[in-house]
Amino acid sequence: MDLPRIFTIRESGHRIHNPMSAQKLAALGESLRLPAGTRVLDLASGSGEMLCTWARDLGFTGTGVDISTVFTEQARARAAELGVADRVDFLHGDAAGHVADEPVDVAACVGATWIGNGVAGTTELLDGSLRPGGLMLIGEPFWRRTTPDEETAKACHATTAADFLLLPELIERFQELGYDVVEMMLADQDSWDRYAAAQWLSMRRWLDRNPDDELAPEVREELTTEPARYARYGREYLSWGVFTLMKR
Repeated sequence: MDLPRIFTIRESGHRIHNPMSAQKLAALGESLRLPAGTRVLDLASGSGEMLCTWARDLGFTGTGVDISTVFTEQARARAAELGVADRVDFLHGDAAGHVADEPVDVAACVGATWIGNGVAGTTELLDGSLRPGGLMLIGEPFWRRTTPDEETAKACHATTAADFLLLPELIERFQELGYDVVEMMLADQDSWDRYAAAQWLSMRRWLDRNPDDELAPEVREELTTEPARYARYGREYLSWGVFTLMKR
């Protein structure tokens, strides 16, 4: 049980595995206006940067769950580096279906709603761990503007244009599911650039070190095609944000 190697190669240089800068991640934590001791469950927690920095800066505690052995080890190392290993812990496992032993104050899935087969299933999953009146964090892509055709949507790594909504429609979708949107932190083009472009350097350096690896042709193809594809399509049409929800 693990992520495909191509994903960990592509994002080996990332501490934050989505288009959110460290500054925006810190601002997101502060925007929640919660006291020290707040308990957080982070499903698909990646390399643990959100939990670790919030534990250091805001006094939060919590648990992260991620399917990647590589990212889970990085998260544990980051907790030790920041001196918060006594406040946060990271479990290797499939976040899909994971429910906390005790209700938490914040339940999050920041950029991995596939664990619940989409937004509706992920809100239902997170609700199973959340105390009444708690906050839910959902990170989700949305269209910056309407795509002109299905080819453009697929070039943005969607299977179809219907995979994502425009921002107003996404907010309305949360409302239809019975949640108030009480905060949001959106990526901008600079944070998208940092997220996407950092992958290219990671892939190139991996290729230089591993020219004979069985994945080398796939990594080479992606490095050859992705920068122009991103500049032409992803950067122009796709955006992303973290939405803070409270159940009605």
